Amino acid sequence: MKIASIQMAVIEDDKNAAIEKALAKIRCCRGADLVILPEIWNVGFMSFDSYISTSEERNGPTMTMLVNAAREISAYIHTGSFVECENGKYYNSSYLVSPEGELLANYRKIHLFGYNSLETRILTPGNSVTVADTSLGKIGMATCYDLRFPELFRKMVDLGAEFFLICSAWPYPRLEAWQLFNRTRALENQCYLISANSVDMNRNTRFVGHSMVVDPWGTVIAGAGDKESILKVEIDSKEIQSAREEFPVLKSRRVNLIT
Repeated sequence: MKIASIQMAVIEDDKNAAIEKALAKIRCCRGADLVILPEIWNVGFMSFDSYISTSEERNGPTMTMLVNAAREISAYIHTGSFVECENGKYYNSSYLVSPEGELLANYRKIHLFGYNSLETRILTPGNSVTVADTSLGKIGMATCYDLRFPELFRKMVDLGAEFFLICSAWPYPRLEAWQLFNRTRALENQCYLISANSVDMNRNTRFVGHSMVVDPWGTVIAGAGDKESILKVEIDSKEIQSAREEFPVLKSRRVNLIT
């Protein structure tokens, strides 16, 4: 299974240019089975002043490009997220698109970020956990700040998740926290975790980058630095079952005492 994580800088105040840039990078991922983009890459997570004016419905220009791109390179695409508008509400929304251009799953960020952020004031939190059943395996979706909430990832495992896809706009100075949470969420759930983070500046905030692929043992098998890059790696999905059989920690849970 070939993975491509696109670590990308924001183009501020020119969404069309951002969409063209993302398309060019996706085309560089031809041959991958799965491609993932960062959080609110088309305008920038910190661009709260333009959330409403640049928001889109599901069939807007961002998703139209991504659906066509999935068909073009014949790969699953995790769209990263964008500000989606529906019935007068706005969401931090991401989709999983099939190689045929079908919309397989939608995840709306459950845990909105309110620390030095206006996300909680502008957007509506999602209210459902998302795990998509694909030919690659069962894929759970989460976004950035969600990494701090282990119960979300355990719920995805209970729904059968084998892979976690994380789109993010994680800022400095919390690099060590980012690295810790990526590894821990993979290790404690014995899943692969693939993240795509933003880099460079957006509204005077710098993102940490360091997108990564973590195996079910919590080992980072591929990682990026703090510059734009495309992280490409091949993984073996058999490692998931192997880890769970060799060290069956999930079977030791005493759920009846905790929930």
